[in-house]
Amino acid sequence: MLKVKEVIIVEGRYDKNALLQAVECTVIETGGFGIFNNKEKTALLRRLAATCGIIVLTDSDSAGFMIRNRIKGSVGGNVKHAYIPDIFGKERRKSSPSKEGKLGVEGMRPEIIIDALKKAGATFVGEAAPDKPVSKITKADFYELGLSGGGDSVRKRAALLKKLDLPSKMTANGLLDVVNILYTREEFFSLALDTALQ
Repeated sequence: MLKVKEVIIVEGRYDKNALLQAVECTVIETGGFGIFNNKEKTALLRRLAATCGIIVLTDSDSAGFMIRNRIKGSVGGNVKHAYIPDIFGKERRKSSPSKEGKLGVEGMRPEIIIDALKKAGATFVGEAAPDKPVSKITKADFYELGLSGGGDSVRKRAALLKKLDLPSKMTANGLLDVVNILYTREEFFSLALDTALQ
């Protein structure tokens, strides 16, 4: 089983169970929105981010993004973000689908979780670190490509998120973080321009 160096942050125990079926790692649960009022846990996450790094792996629904953004804003340090794709369905233990109809982390197959962690730049013990692109993609690039600041930016970003198999609720800033991990500047421009022409 692959072992991840960073501490992985998930929303709850069912997410933790799904994660531990995919990789060996240290996992901390936020308790859902409980993280908003838990100063001790926030301090712990801040300390972990500074020492070994953390990876935030929340559901791709509105609640998951609220929790993710709260952690990002209050923790600082070495924080990576792993995103599961939008897959519609219902977890086995539930009698009905979630409000948005999407599977959460607990409903993901191990290979999808591993792929999300790899895309986030997780450090797998015993594997060489992935090469980082030399030239970063910037917000100015997003503007130039029509992905921000234009009348059609929301539609173009949504089309690109779908093409890249990323969650539909991802913000422009979140997308910027992810594409700088996954793609070189040239690869990203090619994908973005190809999507814009559709």
